[in-house]
Amino acid sequence: MAKREKEKAIARKEARDARGPNATLRHLRMSPRKVRLVVDLIRGRSVEEALNILTFSDKAASEPVGKLLKSAVANADTKGSFDLDRLFVKTAFVDEGLTWKRWLPRAQGRATRIRKRTSHITIELAERG
Repeated sequence: MAKREKEKAIARKEARDARGPNATLRHLRMSPRKVRLVVDLIRGRSVEEALNILTFSDKAASEPVGKLLKSAVANADTKGSFDLDRLFVKTAFVDEGLTWKRWLPRAQGRATRIRKRTSHITIELAERG
């Protein structure tokens, strides 16, 4: 049993190492629906072009996504085997995180649920060429 678990752990580590440089942001206090609008703008673009798009975007989600993209580039620089000028956004996706539930008092003793949604964002980079 332990041997099989060790083999699985090794396989997971090899799969993680095979991925390109990436960065993940969890529990961002912003609705996934709104964040996806921004992430869809940068998917498949070069890092430089994506940063320009995020810099001049009016969406509130562009700031945390831009910071996450810079973090992924820094991770690529740390790994050392990547040409930073040839990097592009290979995959970028937004998952729904936890939902905070709050109550708002309403008329005649009733209450309405308020759902404060959170997002998990993942960006993976790769080299063109």
